[in-house]
Parts: sequence; C-alpha cells; structure tokens
Amino acid sequence: MSDQIKHECGIALIRLLKPLSYYQEKYGTWKYGLNKLYLLMEKQHNRGQDGAGAVCIKTNLAPGNAYISRARSAKQNPISKVFSEINKPLQNGLFKKEDINDSDWAYNNFPFAGELYMGHLRYGTFGKNSVDFVHPVMRQNNWKSRSLALAGNFNLTNTDELFNVLVNLGQHPKAYTDTVTVLEKVGHFLDEENQLLFRRYKNEGYANNEISSQIEKNLDIKNVLERSTKDFDGGYAIVGLVGHGDAFVVRDPWGIRPVHYYVDDEIVVVASERAVIQTVMDVSYDEVKEVNPGEALIIKKDGHISNDMIRVPHKRASCSFERIYFSRGSDKDIYNERKELGRLICPAILKSINNDFENTVFSFIPNTSETAFYGMIEGVKHYLVDWKIDEIKKRNGALTDDDIKRIISFEPRVEKIAIKDVKLRTFIADDASRDDLVAHVYDVTYGVIKNYEDTLVIIDDSIVRGTTLKKSIIKILDRLNPKKIIVVSSAPQIRYPDCYGIDMARLDKFVAFNAAIELLKDEGKESIIQDVYKKCKEQQNLPKEEMVNYVREIYKSFTAEQVSNKIAELLKPDDCGAEVEIIYQSIENLHKACPNDLGDWYFTGNYPTPGGNRVVNSSFINFVEGNNKRAY
Repeated sequence: MSDQIKHECGIALIRLLKPLSYYQEKYGTWKYGLNKLYLLMEKQHNRGQDGAGAVCIKTNLAPGNAYISRARSAKQNPISKVFSEINKPLQNGLFKKEDINDSDWAYNNFPFAGELYMGHLRYGTFGKNSVDFVHPVMRQNNWKSRSLALAGNFNLTNTDELFNVLVNLGQHPKAYTDTVTVLEKVGHFLDEENQLLFRRYKNEGYANNEISSQIEKNLDIKNVLERSTKDFDGGYAIVGLVGHGDAFVVRDPWGIRPVHYYVDDEIVVVASERAVIQTVMDVSYDEVKEVNPGEALIIKKDGHISNDMIRVPHKRASCSFERIYFSRGSDKDIYNERKELGRLICPAILKSINNDFENTVFSFIPNTSETAFYGMIEGVKHYLVDWKIDEIKKRNGALTDDDIKRIISFEPRVEKIAIKDVKLRTFIADDASRDDLVAHVYDVTYGVIKNYEDTLVIIDDSIVRGTTLKKSIIKILDRLNPKKIIVVSSAPQIRYPDCYGIDMARLDKFVAFNAAIELLKDEGKESIIQDVYKKCKEQQNLPKEEMVNYVREIYKSFTAEQVSNKIAELLKPDDCGAEVEIIYQSIENLHKACPNDLGDWYFTGNYPTPGGNRVVNSSFINFVEGNNKRAY
C-alpha cells in the first residue's frame, strides 16, 4: 500500500499442557513455551508497532509467591524490549548455569517460567501511545480466580454506553477507553461468578481455604463471557487469562476480527493469523482452526478444552481488508485471493490500454501489491493466449516461421519500475522539506520506458488517501516520460470510515470522499452536503439501532467511474506531463475474490453493527463542522 495506514493489533496465547520438565527433556529447554510466544509475536509484527506486552501465569505455586508476571514496552522495537526485560534475570550472571537449565528451579525462581503465556502487539487507535495503554491489561486480586489479564484486537463503537453501565454499577473506571471498559466489564462478571460460587460452597459447609480450590475447578467462564459481551458493539478477538489457570479467546458474532488456534497433546496456541501458527508450530493448513464468530475457545486449568457459543452468530462479515492488505500473504487462501483480485481487474486494464501490449509496461508498487501483480499478469497472459490463436487463424497458412515465432513468443512487458528506499525516513518537521523528502521514498528504474510512447500500468493493493501517490509515486514515474500512467487499485474505492480496529475514522482523509465532494461542487449540488449534514444531526441522539447511513447520499449522484476520474484529477501533480488514470476494483469482483470474507463497509457503507452507522454519521458531522475529534 502506498499510503501507510496503521495496522491492527495482534494477539497470541499459549497453554502448555505438560510440565516444564517434559519440554526440557523433549526439546532441550523449559523455555519452549516462552520461545514460541516470542516467535508468534515477531511473526505478527506487521499488526502493530506502537507497543508490545507479555504475561505469564504459573498455576502451581505455593501462596506467598508471585504467580502473575507482566512485561510491556511502548518504545521503539517493543518486542525486543519486552523479551530483553523478560530474560534479563537469566543473563545478569547471578544464577548458576545448572540452575538456569533446571526446569524446577526455573519454575520457582524465574518469573516467566509457567504454563500460560499471553502476548500482544498494539496499534493505538484509542488512547495515548504510552505503556499504560499497552496490552495485556490486568485486574489483580488476592483470590487467584478473581485476577484477570486481557489482550485484544478490537474496537467497540459503544464505549460511551458501556462506560455508563460500569458507572451505574457503582464503579469508577480509571480511563475512558474501550480497553479499560472491556477489562472492567469482564472483571465485574468474573467477580459475580466467584461470589455466586463462594455462597454456594459456603452454604454446603466448605471451609474458606477449601472454597478457593472449588471455585477454581468449577468457575463458569462461558457464563462470564456471555454476560460481559452481551452489549458489545464492534469487532473483537480477545484473549484472557484468569489467575488460577483458566484461559479463553472470544470472537465477535460477526467474525469481523480474525483469530485462529492449534491444539495437540502438548500445547494450545492462539494467534490472529493462521499462517503465523503454521510457521511457528510447523503444522499444516488443516491443523489450524478458526475460532467461529460468536464462539469462545475455553481452556480450563486441568487442560480440558471446549468450543462454546457465547453470542448468537450474525451474518458473517469478516473484514475483507484483512485479506487485501493486513494479513500475511503467506496464508494459502489470502495469497490466492490477492492473485484473484489482480486477475479480475484485468478486463478494465485491457480496455484502458486498448489491448496495445507493444506499448504498455506492467509493474507494481512494492511491496504488498506484488501478489495482486502476479494475478494481473496471469490475466494478461490468459488474454494473450486467445490473441495468439486469433492471429494464427487470421493468417490462415500465410505465416512465415518468423511470424509464428513472433506470435508465439509475444509476452506482456513486465518490469520492476518502483523500488522502495527502505533506508529513507521522513523525519524532517517542516512541511516543505518533508514533502521534498517524501518525493524520494521510491526510486525508479530508468531506461525501460519509451519516451512519450509507452503506457505504464502500475498496480497498488489499495488507495486510501492518495497522498504518497501524488507527492511521490506519480511524480517519480513521470520522470520516465511515459505517455500515460494508469494506477490500478486491487481494492475498490475506500469511501467510509472504519470503527472496528483499523485507523481510518476521518472521512476527509479518503481521496474518494474528497472526489465526491468536489464533484458535487462542480455540478452545483452542494446543497446535498447540507442535506446530509442535517439528516445526520437530526438522528444524532437516536439509539444507534435506529440510525441510517445517510453519507451514502454523497456518492449517489455519481458512477464509480466518475469518482475514479475525479480522483485521477486530484492526484495528478501540477507538473506531471503524462496523462493519469485511476482504475479501481469493483465490489462485485471483491466478493468473487474473497467469497468468505464479505465485510465491505469501507467500500459500501454496509456496516455489520448498528454502531457503524453512528460512527459514519458522526464522522460526517465532524467533517462539515471542521472538527478533528474521533467519531467514536
């Protein structure tokens, strides 16, 4: 993606099902689980760079010993910082080597030698970027079954409602964020479940010190999650550890946010992405399962594992942006889907170049669009097979050997045109200097474009703001003197804000929205802007369930092609000599390529939860009023 929008959060959970001595004997180290946690986090580094954290829980320590340990960092390279802190006690020379390699010694003396691990990678869409907001977050108590650690990939649209619920319960939440709200909501019902069991066992005549073990054995995590998530509106994949040793992962009923798991007789592994688990555990595609929408994977202290329905599943609306951009392309399905996106957009490209292959060069914007590029070239080659057959038939035996050789060997012109300079950092503060530096983030390959004759087709996976295209990519491509530059987006036009975990909340940051506004002005239809604003204001105080996405009316007067043409006009630099065209993927083709992940609210405004309509209307109100505050 040429415009770097921030990634989602990544989650990881490990439950060791054997004693540490087992892993010491089989794998040569009791750090087997800790090492796997590190790998799970590093392999998901694409999902968040603002902070990282890890928690370890020991289930069999005697009272008087710390059974929960946590390390977090919001500094640069946070994963390295976290694991440096974790491993510091083993590297400062205070302990004997034979002790360090002893699993029993480690369990009793090293904070991160335990049965349960949780990791998190954060992108801060909500709250300040400080260590206080880095997951895992914790709620500690002297009763282990009341202690709770949580980490998640989520955004809730109704944090205000949930916050007020906590206040009405008599709580005093320490911060107004969805993270704190989720922690306190789950924690409240965990407390209630503990209290219910305490009264039950007290009435049955158990002594207090006996009751704790009974509660730990019979704590109903399913009931806690059913009650606490009842009024969540948003996308979420949340992992949790209870102090005595229960663990869980719960997914939203729309399946918006992804989460996968792997189980064998040694270990339970949870992560945001399937391919990450495949790589870290060296297992096949089929061995990694998806946590279903509305489902919780619950791992009890005794190792019993269950899949429990927590919320009634809604119509599946898994995020298609995960498939297009965020997730690692090493996943088999995602790789094939990205290729298909490139293949499906071929007809629009061929129409634009009028099938003039001799004077067209195909390329891509590195690096995430490379897979779509392969699909695009496959589509072009498929067309050329039919072209070659037609050429041979047309000549009907009049072909020379050279003619046949030329036709059979004809291939699309493919070149690596744009090269990202990974060393360049746009650290300069003043706008003029920064813009000049941005213009050099990419280098180009000179000498492969015929001056003023060739059309350059270059594919990107998506175009969000268009800023880098205008200030950098189109400028440098124009130095090659092509006749025409066609920028292809394998994703449709991004028209509406996200509110489920990706930092795309402001309408005025979307070039498609700005293009529609300019078209309304060009055609003297500015009254539509005020009409939509009025409708949004009128429903501002309605329950979210009654709200309608009126922002769709901004686009209603125009075809997708008209909006694309206006985008090309907006993104073409003033000093650009080449003609510029923008081609976007269609919604229909998006769904063909990603048939199981139909969450398309960015493109269509079809929000899967009621809170989405409230967010898009609030975002439009903010736009009209010139307000930069968050829409949720």
